[in-house]
Amino acid sequence: MSTGVADPKPEELGPEPEDRPDLILVVDDDQDIASFVEFNLKVHGFEVIRARDGEEALDLMQNNRPDLAVVDWMMPRMDGVELTRRLRAEPLTSALPVIMLTAKSMTVDKVVGLTAGVDDYLVKPFDTAELIARVSSTLRRNKEFREVSPLTGLPGNARVRREIADRMKLGGEYSVGYIDVDRFKSVNDVYGFDRGDEFITALARSLHRAVTAVGPPSIFLGHIGGDDFVFICTPDQVLPLTKRTVTDFEQAADQLYDKRDAERGYIEVPDRRGNKNRAALVTLSIGVAQATVEGRRFTDPRVVIAVASEMKKVAKSQPGSYVAIDRRRADGEEA
Repeated sequence: MSTGVADPKPEELGPEPEDRPDLILVVDDDQDIASFVEFNLKVHGFEVIRARDGEEALDLMQNNRPDLAVVDWMMPRMDGVELTRRLRAEPLTSALPVIMLTAKSMTVDKVVGLTAGVDDYLVKPFDTAELIARVSSTLRRNKEFREVSPLTGLPGNARVRREIADRMKLGGEYSVGYIDVDRFKSVNDVYGFDRGDEFITALARSLHRAVTAVGPPSIFLGHIGGDDFVFICTPDQVLPLTKRTVTDFEQAADQLYDKRDAERGYIEVPDRRGNKNRAALVTLSIGVAQATVEGRRFTDPRVVIAVASEMKKVAKSQPGSYVAIDRRRADGEEA
């Protein structure tokens, strides 16, 4: 593994979408309860739309995409259980979190609701604090679940940005690394996507083992899609972390190639004309942006990611696994 320093210009990034308040759908035929729920949710910063029963709720969702539904159990025309079943059956609403309002406290009733797909319960009567706590916790769990890569179990883009923003607020030194698998497409082309997924999970395991070996302070790992990973750590942890990751991953990757390909050190990738081109075995390109006392400081997570991405491109221009670290000061001079 090699390391280097370069002076790229960060990419221009468009504005990040503004965070909007979460939209809550309240479904209850009792207008007093619906008004109570709506009022308290709005006081705590949520947007609210209301429906009197399950059928009206389904009609509303033709033009609205709520982030969570608070649904009464007993309603005319379509009750809360049947509404939940309908929501779970439709691809666009299958992941919508549902909190059931109910006067029922029997275990068998809760089992019916959970079987239908209810995420949580509020038993009447309930107070404002419990309402807000359950809505907030259910939204948080749902967002965290959506942000986790199903392949690696690591958090994705939104969580990465929040973690960088948190490091900025703390004001200390930190490094953000962007990892990319070189020639990963050739693996998919020759072996198929299932084998490609094995390479990705192997890199995730290598990163976990490296983090464990390096030790505290805590290192953040993220998977932002495909073969792209991110780590956030202290500047002193960068080289130990990347060295262990590269060594571990290259050894693991050798075992994932067909024996003949691993022994000769390349795979043959057919082009559109049927010709076979040689592709070297995978390596890692790692770009690192750093915020240090004597170096650069950042005020926008997108700029940090852009710098790390540019450094990754520098790393890709070098042979073998390579780590390119941006060490510029705020004035543009090398630190």
